[in-house]
Amino acid sequence: MKKLFSYILTVGFIVSTTGCKKFLEHAPDQRTQLNSPQKVSELLVTAYSGGNYVLAAESMSDNVSFVNATGNNVPANYDSYFWNDIRAINQDSPTYFWTSTYRAISAANQALDAIKKAADPENYQAQKGEALVARAYAHLMLAIFFSKPYDKTTSETDMGIPYVTEPENVVLKNYERKSVEYTYDQIQKDLDEGIPLIKDNAYTVPAYHFTKKAAYALAARFYLFKKNYDKVIECANLAFPANNFADNLKPWPSYASMPSSTEVGTAFTTASTPGNLLLVQTTSWLNRYYNRAIFAFSQNRLNSITAPMGISFSAYRKFSFSSTYYFVPKYAEHFVRTSINASTGVAYIMQPSLTTEELLLNRAEAYIMKGLYANGVADINTLLSKRITNYTSANGVTDKKVKDYYSNLPDEKAMYTNAILDFRRAEFVHEGIRWMDILRHKLPVVHVYEDGSSKELKAEDLRRQWQLPDEVLLSGVQKNPR
Repeated sequence: MKKLFSYILTVGFIVSTTGCKKFLEHAPDQRTQLNSPQKVSELLVTAYSGGNYVLAAESMSDNVSFVNATGNNVPANYDSYFWNDIRAINQDSPTYFWTSTYRAISAANQALDAIKKAADPENYQAQKGEALVARAYAHLMLAIFFSKPYDKTTSETDMGIPYVTEPENVVLKNYERKSVEYTYDQIQKDLDEGIPLIKDNAYTVPAYHFTKKAAYALAARFYLFKKNYDKVIECANLAFPANNFADNLKPWPSYASMPSSTEVGTAFTTASTPGNLLLVQTTSWLNRYYNRAIFAFSQNRLNSITAPMGISFSAYRKFSFSSTYYFVPKYAEHFVRTSINASTGVAYIMQPSLTTEELLLNRAEAYIMKGLYANGVADINTLLSKRITNYTSANGVTDKKVKDYYSNLPDEKAMYTNAILDFRRAEFVHEGIRWMDILRHKLPVVHVYEDGSSKELKAEDLRRQWQLPDEVLLSGVQKNPR
């Protein structure tokens, strides 16, 4: 059996220096304090992972390339670009994401345990729904990055991640790495039970929690990984039964008058902005590195990626550092100093973790994979109506445009599959989703280095899965093979 020992309490930064002793000495069982729905809701604020995966995921993908050696050199960018295991444990690293995400799972489980033991559990149904869906989300994201993608031919034997359903109440506890199939089965079980219980009116700021729309967006992502395209379409339609996607997309044309990248990034990550179905606060230096790291975007590369099929996302605002590193502003940093006069502190960003844009393009891909090409094109054009300045139908995608542009491909299915993946790549630049698409479709990735040499990460290369944290491996769990 593949066992995992106390991976939540003893991993990485949690058991570093003085934090370890204080954590173990002063971590009381707070379940006795969770004696009202309000208190459980307060706990569930911590059921969303504070780890950020974007920088590492983007750097592993085919989005970024070598720009300039004067850029910021950080492990999440540099090591990821070379597809090396990232041994750093600080924020933006896989270790930080692993630990933060299991801490979120622990909070969800603690909430569920309190609800189970409450004298009036019927009054906690909204909290139970949020806890179950948050737990499903956390495990799905861990499975995406640390396990092989779902494949019905191999997932019964591929190693999954530990699916934890009990609150942490001991320092040492054994957990088993079961299969990817088992992991996905448990995710689906939590989603099926949790989504019907969610009540949007339970939240003061809905965008910071799992609303019905956000939960269906999560389910659509889950089913896209499972290649259950009927369920993807069903979830998208349940989220927006009036099909009013266009009214709920980020309004890039309205950002044209904003003078700075900070203003655009702030607008992009605001709770009231259409499109933001779930915003999660993460501890991350992403806003300082995604747009000025060694491996990032040149002007030509960014312009090319954001013009799929030659159709430019002209409403995108693009900025640069030193006319060298180019980016679309999608983040804004909130820096908290360690003291009033300190120059050091912690950086936070609000990450758009689930969006209307992803849900719409998930449905478009599902339509295309089912051979419903006209439906897929309609969804792509809905997106373009908010990505092209002064959009008209003449700017949109047509069957002829798809077949002309991808005429070198062997059949209609291949043409449309490449089209939807290229539009997804343009829409989700800087968001880490391109790496998820590469994993799902087993796409090869070629990286070019400073000296002009290049290397390819093939479809079955085992380095696609992030390695588990060192502390977890030292406890005896089997590592991801290399």
